[in-house]
Amino acid sequence: MKDKQEMCTVTFLPADKSIKIEKNSVLIKAARKAGLHINASCGGAGVCGKCRVLLERGKLKGGNSEKLSQEQYRDGHRQACTAEVIEDITIRIPEESGRQKGGLGTGIPLRHHARMHVFEINELKNAGIFYPPVDKLCIQLAKPGPHDNRADLGRLIQELADQQNKHRILTGLPVIKKIRRTLRENDFLVTVTLENPVNDKSKTHLLNIQPGKWDQRNFGIAVDIGTTTIYGVLIDLNSGKILGKDSCYNPQMSYGEDVIARIIYAEKPKGLAMMQELVVDAINRVISNILKKVASAKDSAHGAIKRDEINSITIAGNTTMTHLLLELEPDNIRRSPYVPVSTFFPPLQAADIKLKLPRHCVALLFPAISSYVGGDIVAGVMGSGMYRTDLLTLFIDVGTNAEIVIGNKEWLACAACSAGPAFEGGGITHGMRAVEGAISDFSLNPATLEPMNVTEGNKAPLGICGSGLLIIVATLFEHGVINQSGKFNDINTPRIRSGRSGMEYVLAWQDECAADHDIVLNEVDIDNFIRAKAAIFAGISTLLQQVGLQVSDLEQIILAGGFGSYIDLDSAMTVGLLPEVEPEKIVYVGNGSLMGAWMSELSNHIRKDVVKVVRKMTSFELSEVPAFTDQYVASIFLPHTDLSLFPKATARKASQQKKKEP
Repeated sequence: MKDKQEMCTVTFLPADKSIKIEKNSVLIKAARKAGLHINASCGGAGVCGKCRVLLERGKLKGGNSEKLSQEQYRDGHRQACTAEVIEDITIRIPEESGRQKGGLGTGIPLRHHARMHVFEINELKNAGIFYPPVDKLCIQLAKPGPHDNRADLGRLIQELADQQNKHRILTGLPVIKKIRRTLRENDFLVTVTLENPVNDKSKTHLLNIQPGKWDQRNFGIAVDIGTTTIYGVLIDLNSGKILGKDSCYNPQMSYGEDVIARIIYAEKPKGLAMMQELVVDAINRVISNILKKVASAKDSAHGAIKRDEINSITIAGNTTMTHLLLELEPDNIRRSPYVPVSTFFPPLQAADIKLKLPRHCVALLFPAISSYVGGDIVAGVMGSGMYRTDLLTLFIDVGTNAEIVIGNKEWLACAACSAGPAFEGGGITHGMRAVEGAISDFSLNPATLEPMNVTEGNKAPLGICGSGLLIIVATLFEHGVINQSGKFNDINTPRIRSGRSGMEYVLAWQDECAADHDIVLNEVDIDNFIRAKAAIFAGISTLLQQVGLQVSDLEQIILAGGFGSYIDLDSAMTVGLLPEVEPEKIVYVGNGSLMGAWMSELSNHIRKDVVKVVRKMTSFELSEVPAFTDQYVASIFLPHTDLSLFPKATARKASQQKKKEP
């Protein structure tokens, strides 16, 4: 008989949550079991140093690394991904290691509102394509009698054909089982829920039947499954209005910040089931929170909305996120020739993918283009209207991966390039997401080189988020603090010093911070940033080259995604992240993926267009295009080796340098 495994109690602060776990388990496993998040950018490989915790009581085995100094280790700091639990302990998760408030908005900064594309319901109504995938109809049926003894289902189908011109009705056993009782509960007055087909409009699916009049209560959900964040909105399918919204961090982050780390984990025994369980639980939690918010809202015209009133859910996510949601093996997404299990997904019953929604609720998933251009990008192309414009457009969704689409209503081409996690705070010594305390804006006194830091929530500095990193690097470069290679120039100031990772600039001293250390930006961080921006610019340049175009041919650039919405244009062009174009050509769309999912919940016409868009989009695998390497190497400088591509940025830098001359 197997010996009973010895258990240890782990108490986490400040959450004050305790769980029992097997002795010799890795500490980060205990945090996951407790439902607490500890940053683990490397997926638990022990190399990123982001999972630092503080041991307040008891002993841990291991947990040291080159990311911790001897002094920090003596003070009780440990890496959660390598420390093993050997007895009852108390652990404190520091702010910078856990999740902080904020960072989950889908909005666009105020300074970008003038260039913001806002989707209006009337766009669909005026175009005559406001046609949700699910309808509810109230119908009064003739009662049975001596001269009318038709079967209940036949009676309903015939009345739908006569009164609503609905023919070829298809249904399933769950509806057939409830039809006898439902018809007689309210004197043969019933409300039916019908799924409207995309192509064959003569064929309709009968999804549900209710006694009485309920046709004014028809609701849908749109969801964006991001690698970092999951967003959801509740929609009134009759009016098209958003009734509520909510978001949460994607809990899969605890198993790796990027899709490759999660694919690797999914390949482990029971790993795929765990990945699906995490994302499904998160979506269910978002839906619950939305319904609670709507029920408690004083101005809600609908009152409380029940789960069984949600009739459809549209989901957009990248190819890996969609595979993990459906529990499809993602193994070959990361291996050449990069083949996903599927790029198209049929309508599903939401309950079949373990969503806590009624059996009749239809789940619609956005199709993907390839392993690295997924349904989230297709949704963004649809939501932004790029696929129906005459303007030659460049669409960029910037994140850990940068997805790029070029074209207009006549043709589309796309590609993806791995930018790395720098724009989301990963791979940066004091990087973090755009939550409270993150430095998101920055300016420099040109005479003293003293910084002015602006943080999210106006809190004491805790780290640097992606938008702040961009502005900091651009400002340091423009003022001559760093050179074209990202190395610090020889300048006499206490802000520039030698650190553990080479030369560094001190953004905030320890006594000014919410962290227990100075916040710095070092040459390794800058190098990681330059490589990330180089990958994106090289991707844009290569794709333009492949379709025979130049930057000057572009008539519009659409920026999407969490980081994309916060890009400061001057900074992006100063460092060579974006091509130098006239600012009026730039349009921000915010969360294009969520916008596209929302629009598809309101229009079968758009769902039909999605299929056409995917089929006409040409995908380029940049790793197989020799020109990409050349473009990348040329871009690993600020802003580029070819300064003629950035005349305005070069002139601004020269102007700053001239001001410093005696």
